[in-house]
Amino acid sequence: MKNSRQPLLHKDGVSYVLPFILITSCFAFWGFANDITNPMVKAFSKIFRMSVTDGALVQVAFYGGYFAMAFPAAMFIRKYSYKAGILLGLALYAFGALLFFPAKMTGSYYPFLIAYFILTCGLSFLETSSNPYILSMGTEETATRRLNLAQSFNPMGSLIGMYVAMHFIQAKMNPLDTAERAALTEAEFVAVRDSDLSILIQPYLMIGLIIIALFFLIRFTRMPNNHDQSHDINFIPTIKRIFSIPHYREGVIAQFFYIGVQIMCWTFIIQYGTRLFMSQGMDEKTAEVLSQRYNIIAMVIFCFSRFICTFLLRYLNPGRLLMLLAAGGSLLTLGTIFLENNFGMYCLVGISACMSLMFPTIYGIALEGLGDDAKFGAAGLIMAILGGSVLPPLQAAIIDKGTLFGMPAVNLSFVLPLICLLVVAVYGYRSAKRTA
Repeated sequence: MKNSRQPLLHKDGVSYVLPFILITSCFAFWGFANDITNPMVKAFSKIFRMSVTDGALVQVAFYGGYFAMAFPAAMFIRKYSYKAGILLGLALYAFGALLFFPAKMTGSYYPFLIAYFILTCGLSFLETSSNPYILSMGTEETATRRLNLAQSFNPMGSLIGMYVAMHFIQAKMNPLDTAERAALTEAEFVAVRDSDLSILIQPYLMIGLIIIALFFLIRFTRMPNNHDQSHDINFIPTIKRIFSIPHYREGVIAQFFYIGVQIMCWTFIIQYGTRLFMSQGMDEKTAEVLSQRYNIIAMVIFCFSRFICTFLLRYLNPGRLLMLLAAGGSLLTLGTIFLENNFGMYCLVGISACMSLMFPTIYGIALEGLGDDAKFGAAGLIMAILGGSVLPPLQAAIIDKGTLFGMPAVNLSFVLPLICLLVVAVYGYRSAKRTA
């Protein structure tokens, strides 16, 4: 009996089961934060009467926090432990969420960007800690499958985030469309703005309180100290060592472009659908609501596809499956660009099925064989989330053009996700060839 239970135990006698469940719950909570935020680009643009480009500063602040804090998080984790990194991440997450209340009191856009930045500094700590911690909870042979399983709960949180954004924020905001808001007097604008902001901040305040409760639950749970043997930072030598490894270095690049694809496809599906459905005679509000429903469908597909792909990894090389899905996503992106009808929207939704495997698989391939250096390796891969900060504003700038080369600019803007998917396909091909 002792031997049959041994795989569930760490060498210090701590069970992996409860820690795995608690850390996996963190995946769902940062999925919630990610996907309640994507529709806020459109929401803030309306609330503050801004362009899409200005609204996309939400993504700059959000994913900029990931970038800024990744290596400080790695150094903190190396000095202390994965558990300490997770706790600090949860504390910053909760603090950033609760900052939405004073941001609302200012009636200004930029304090919200500061709150998003602090919140995602916490997410950076969480992801830098949780991903390699999950990888360490068992044998290296099953590490990528284990991470895919944990990451499967991320889109569940994302679905809840989208649902909350749709039904508790967008549906309750003032129904005035962009043109009607532009015609308001200053006093009318302030009244509508403050009412909408009061609605917008409520889910963030609630999640802040929930994260505080999770903080204390993890704080008082005994966790295995996997791969916490070395506490020497040795920052520069470690960075040189890991970036000299081709599959890691290329993995960071692939992750940068993958995150760009994910955020662009999920953020601008609302702009894509709004233009499409308004061209069919719908009003702006109805078109936005329908577009958000398609966004939720995309996330449901993403969620189911991740479980399916996790199963397929038992039989297929991770790099090969990554390459095939990236190629399929590229074809669907071409449909998104050139089909100016509902089939274009179907293609855009379908890209999510192809994206589902990408983040954890790139992560697992890149960190393969890094051992204790995985703490800094994880930081480089989390910094690659900067792709979600850099690329969406470029796409937003294209969308703001209205029409380009006789095509709707929002359609043509999906050339950027196409390029990103081709980069991921090349990484999958090289990974498959390396392990063949």
